[in-house]
Amino acid sequence: MPSFLTDRSKNTAAFAVLGGAQVTLVAAITLLTVPLPAIQREFGLGQGGLALLTSAYGLTFGGLLLLGGRLADRWGAREMFLAGMALIALASAAGGLAPDHPVLLAARFAQGVGAAMAAPAAVLLVTRLRPDARQRERALAVWGTLSVTGAVTGSLLSGLVAAAASWRWSFLLPAAAGVVAVTAGIVLLPPAPRTVARLDVPGALLATAGLIALAYGLLEGATAVVVAGLVLTAGFVVLQARTPRPLLPLRLVAHPRRGAALLVVFLTAAASATSTFLLSLYLQQVRGLSPIDTSLAFLPFLLVVVMGPVSGRLLRRLGVRHVLVAGSLLAAVSMLLLGRVTSGGTVLAGLLVFPVASGLAFSGATVAALDGVRAEDAGAAGGLVNTAMEAGPTVGLAVLVALAAARAGDVPAGGARAMTEGYGFALTAMAPAFLLAAAAVAAAFAWTKER
Repeated sequence: MPSFLTDRSKNTAAFAVLGGAQVTLVAAITLLTVPLPAIQREFGLGQGGLALLTSAYGLTFGGLLLLGGRLADRWGAREMFLAGMALIALASAAGGLAPDHPVLLAARFAQGVGAAMAAPAAVLLVTRLRPDARQRERALAVWGTLSVTGAVTGSLLSGLVAAAASWRWSFLLPAAAGVVAVTAGIVLLPPAPRTVARLDVPGALLATAGLIALAYGLLEGATAVVVAGLVLTAGFVVLQARTPRPLLPLRLVAHPRRGAALLVVFLTAAASATSTFLLSLYLQQVRGLSPIDTSLAFLPFLLVVVMGPVSGRLLRRLGVRHVLVAGSLLAAVSMLLLGRVTSGGTVLAGLLVFPVASGLAFSGATVAALDGVRAEDAGAAGGLVNTAMEAGPTVGLAVLVALAAARAGDVPAGGARAMTEGYGFALTAMAPAFLLAAAAVAAAFAWTKER
């Protein structure tokens, strides 16, 4: 350890390493969005191949998160984080240098595996860096905003890469970030305790297969695959209730406050991904903006960067319940404002309100979801939060894109007007979901008597 670093500065630097890694893991999802047409042209891909390339990262990331959390408990969070970020670096480099589509697709799947290893381990390490309850709450409030920050950063860089360089830089950027994270992490990250419990291998296989099948089926509109995913997931739940050492202790989900918090994470992640996707299409297809101008239109989303410290102060003053309810209500308002595209209104107000809402929602939900978790379940709880964050965009995109298409099909005129009607209807449909989430949070905290 460098002698000039004090314990406080070392912890701050370590948190910066973990936070930078979290931003990178989420940005890697959206970095590929705008350059997709260039990849399609180079490798001659059809729509099916392009869709699989787009979803491959999220499928393995979301499907393996619970297993990654348990491996962090068993083998050590520091070791899992470093191994995951090293795999991210190697897989990203392979993708950037890929000579053909199969190598590119394999690299995309491998990126997701590395992310599933690193993300829950990073959450566990954050709680180790901040053992004091107040400091931990403040750190988790900041942590809760990093996913939106990563998504916005990836979207912005995606447009810049498409305009100024080869699509291969969309892979080489996370490769560089992974190398930095591993190099700095070796020096700065503290060791974490390990458990000696036997790993629930059947549960891991069922959870991974179920989540991947469900996500892939929703993305591709394959009903049989969705049903298979639901059956596998149900089997996983039954197994977890009966095994003595479950991969996911059901008490983590059954706790009312944690369940409500996970619902907020799920909805907010879904709204973030869906609003970005639908508005990107609207701005390019209807308004005629270029890719780089479309990326720049989402600059207001960067307001979420300042929401971490703000949310931390509000959590101390108002409590988790009030911050979560306020975030959910503001998110409902932002979806109504973004839905004004239907009437030709500006979406700027919604673009300004949503980052404030998502910052409050993610910060409060992260604190609530990890509060009171036993030490041996810390990795599983971190994996659960990240699973909700990854499942939200998958389910949200599948459901809301279907709603947008159905609404557009009901508009006789067709064309740009029909697309606009569809996008506005889908965005507006998120508002009542957030109102229900706010009610669920209020009821859960009233039931368990907020601390």
